[in-house]
Amino acid sequence: IITKKDAVITSYRDHCTFLARGGSLVESFAELMGRRAGCSNGKGGSMHFYKDSRFFGGHGIVGAQVLLGCGLAFAQKYSKEGTVSFALYGDGAANQGQLFEALNISAIWDFPVILVRENWSARTITVNAMGTAEWRAAKSPAYFKRGDYVRGLKVDGMDVLALKQACKFAKEHALQNGPIILEMDTYMYHGHSMSDPGSTYRIRDEITGERDPIERVRKLILSNELATASELKAYISLYYFESAFSHFKIWKEVDEAIALAKESPMPDLSELFTNVYVKGLGAEVFGADGKEVKAV
Repeated sequence: IITKKDAVITSYRDHCTFLARGGSLVESFAELMGRRAGCSNGKGGSMHFYKDSRFFGGHGIVGAQVLLGCGLAFAQKYSKEGTVSFALYGDGAANQGQLFEALNISAIWDFPVILVRENWSARTITVNAMGTAEWRAAKSPAYFKRGDYVRGLKVDGMDVLALKQACKFAKEHALQNGPIILEMDTYMYHGHSMSDPGSTYRIRDEITGERDPIERVRKLILSNELATASELKAYISLYYFESAFSHFKIWKEVDEAIALAKESPMPDLSELFTNVYVKGLGAEVFGADGKEVKAV
């Protein structure tokens, strides 16, 4: 459904997407440490992971990636690639004016772009956008209806089969008719960051496993008699038995990746000018420390 030829661009929650698109642990840790071996040569940090398998990175400016995603779709249409762009954004970005500007031009020119609105809402108090309730920030929380001139689809983001079908439909639609909005109704079990315990704005009963994707697949297997409960139990027991050994293997890989990342040197000072200015023009930077840096 989604191939490595399709483009993906997202916000700064980009680490898992980077790994899924073929990124390595060494590239990940080195970038977090600001080292040359990082996926962005140590110049991007946690918010700016990129991969040459058409993963155009994470972006720290709220909503900015949507415009870039529409630009990628423009290039795909212009080149007649037959591919699409998935532009992922959260509820905080859903109210950004630039999003509607990009959607408007995409609809006029039929860009093959899929705007994926990730709805991390808590079900009882409905808190998202780093702690702001959606009813305080959005007059209409039906985000998939926001583009009244493009089709919108809301899908259960905790149902892996529903997601597969929704992405298939969206890709076919985007290639034939232009942009579409996909609202993924999902849930964030943890707080926004280390400073957010995620427990002050939702009740305990809300944080349950009833929507857990793995548990739902288990129930689906049983209800369709694809396996018995005892067979699943035996399989899970075998899995945990094998994972007891693979657990150490994975941690060993992680430790080795961290060690390799630490060995990578820091970027040279001249890297301040690469990927910013056209080569050969030269540049000067005056820092807060009173030092002047020149590049030819």
